[in-house]
Amino acid sequence: MLDINMHKKAKSPAKTVKIDLLLFDGFSNHCLANTLEPFRASNTITGQSPFQWRLLSLDGGLVRSSSGMLVQTEKATSTKPPCDYLMVTASYGHLTLCRSQVLSALRVLCANAKCLVGLDMGAWLLAAAGLLDDRSATIHAHLFESFSETFTQVDTRQERFVIDGSRITCGGAMASFDLSLMLIGEHCGEIIRLDVASFFLHQGDQPFGDADNISVRSKLVSRALVLMDENIEAPVPIPIIASRLGCSLKSLQRRFARILNATPGQVYRHRRLIAAKSLAESTDLSIAEIAARCGYENASSMTRAFKSQFGTTPMNTRTD
Repeated sequence: MLDINMHKKAKSPAKTVKIDLLLFDGFSNHCLANTLEPFRASNTITGQSPFQWRLLSLDGGLVRSSSGMLVQTEKATSTKPPCDYLMVTASYGHLTLCRSQVLSALRVLCANAKCLVGLDMGAWLLAAAGLLDDRSATIHAHLFESFSETFTQVDTRQERFVIDGSRITCGGAMASFDLSLMLIGEHCGEIIRLDVASFFLHQGDQPFGDADNISVRSKLVSRALVLMDENIEAPVPIPIIASRLGCSLKSLQRRFARILNATPGQVYRHRRLIAAKSLAESTDLSIAEIAARCGYENASSMTRAFKSQFGTTPMNTRTD
């Protein structure tokens, strides 16, 4: 079981996960933000850098999104250090990109990545380059039938995202957020994934991707987490939470142990300390007031728990 120091005990990448995002003119900045912001939040929440990313394009320089936003990119070359994920991000105008020069460049760049990811219409470019042959894949729902008819060598599936070995495809901007959450859980553990989802007020109990994903197997755990988050200032005893959910305490404990590898009490304390950290970093409230708002009897008890969790005090968090 995990102790209260859950960030240190949570799964940590053996090394920093490196992500290259290859942008093309007409890309969706909604998709880009939904992909990157969860990784950024992971770095913020953990106080480490489990994820690093680069924005690339074939020519480098400014790339214009579908809404006209300009994004500065580096030039993508096969001589760049290898990455764990090469995420190909295209949207409007994807058909005009299916020319030999672009597709050849994709084939060369893919050798530099452990896993290829097609975001939004990026799956179309990967398929056109022959990089999804004999693989399962998906694409934006509006193009699904056309995609299936054009690339008969691809096993098309109507899902939010599809993982087939070293190939991942995603069906749009909202699904890309879910995909990033899934990757965070894979590399950093379910506790951090839940923290990031909570950070964005994201409900994590909707079905997506693999039906066996642990984040969607227990609505009971999701409902318990909602009750915990609604009662940060005045923590509710775990037996009462179980009663409100209509289950036994042992049943709730078993679900938490299986899905989060922690007890409900440990997870509850963890989420209260995350709330305390957020208040310490983003407000001018006194430490005593923060302690009261996060369910601690006094500032001293919260400070001890905070230091055990994060390796620093709430006050030092404001000056670090």
